[in-house]
Amino acid sequence: MSKKKSNVLAIAIMFFLFAMISFVTGLQNPMGIIVKSQFEATNAMSQLGNLANFIAYAFMGLPAGFILKKYGYKVTSLAAVAVGFIGVGISFLSGVAESFAVYLTGAFISGFSMCMLNTVVNPMLNTLGGGGNRGNQLIQFGGSLNSLSATIVPVLVGYLIGEVTADTAISDANPALFIAMGVFALAFVIILFSQIPEPELEAAKAAKQEEESTMTSVSKALMHKNLVFGVIAIFLYVGIEVGIPNIANLYMTSPDVGMSAGVAGTVVGMYWLLMLCGRLLGGLLGGKVSSKVMLTAVSSVAIVFLLVGMFLPETFVKFPAFSSNLSFSLVDIPLGAVFFVLCGLCTSIMWGAIFNLAVEGLGKYTSIASGLFMTMVCGGGILPFIQGAVSDIFGYVNSYWVLVVALAYLLVFALFLSKPSRDAAER
Repeated sequence: MSKKKSNVLAIAIMFFLFAMISFVTGLQNPMGIIVKSQFEATNAMSQLGNLANFIAYAFMGLPAGFILKKYGYKVTSLAAVAVGFIGVGISFLSGVAESFAVYLTGAFISGFSMCMLNTVVNPMLNTLGGGGNRGNQLIQFGGSLNSLSATIVPVLVGYLIGEVTADTAISDANPALFIAMGVFALAFVIILFSQIPEPELEAAKAAKQEEESTMTSVSKALMHKNLVFGVIAIFLYVGIEVGIPNIANLYMTSPDVGMSAGVAGTVVGMYWLLMLCGRLLGGLLGGKVSSKVMLTAVSSVAIVFLLVGMFLPETFVKFPAFSSNLSFSLVDIPLGAVFFVLCGLCTSIMWGAIFNLAVEGLGKYTSIASGLFMTMVCGGGILPFIQGAVSDIFGYVNSYWVLVVALAYLLVFALFLSKPSRDAAER
């Protein structure tokens, strides 16, 4: 009975941290608008904070996995929350110092924290759920809170910014930064005095396992072909998730379409809201439908949505979106963009399904796999950059071919490449 209660508390803590990941990561999007105005930055420079946040994953992914493997979930969580507090604190100081370099430093350090938190919450929820369908179900429910934060952040910071003028500054976003720091401080206290299960550490002690070197652990983890193909899938997935709304935003605000940045931003917000809906649905179905079936279905539908959006005639339709007073309003958007936004329903459950399939049969190497996954999250900065380069040459709509190819890989992974390696498991 006490063990069951302990697991409930641990699950609640992981859900809480899942929400913080998107809250802090999502800050970089509206912050880009601020630094563009305050520092007279170009469009490319305004996105450096977002890039710094994602590139941090490439540096911290594997180290985070090793920290988790050696010290367990609780210590890694405490370290992640402390680093997050420091990162957001530096972002606040960048407003005081009015320094673009300090702002980028804060975004980069915050990225370290988000990477460490991701390294903890995914395997922990999968473990608490007992793996399989139930593990995927918990990840999907946690992801729904992640999407809720992603939906709230641009609305909150947008409200704080108001009209963008020459006086717009980082200090305008201070309330949001204070909220983030306060939540991190509270999370540190809660985790410090909470009992979190440490299944991997307990298993290692019980079996009196010999310590393996870092490279040995990575090598043995990579003997599992489903992990190798899954790592590639995660790289592409994060790029797909970020690329769809980012390029859609650029497309809708281009001279060809002529939408205002505010209206286009609210339409893009619908993408994240649909991700929330999809994750809630995925959480409800996760205990009954296998990860393989889920990933196969959503990859196929996403490909169809993108192709339909690309080949539809350039006509405008009414679409419900958030207005400035948080109510729904009808706006005119390109018909193709509707299908790009609908992809949020598909991308919503991909992360949990890919992770679940990739770590199947890994056992004690699950933490190493989580670190590898976090390294590949840098795809969220790299793939959209590639798509953007393609759009410069072939146009915004044609750039979605990059994502169609990436989705095709996810479909192949689900159908053929996700089968656990039997020979690797025996080793």
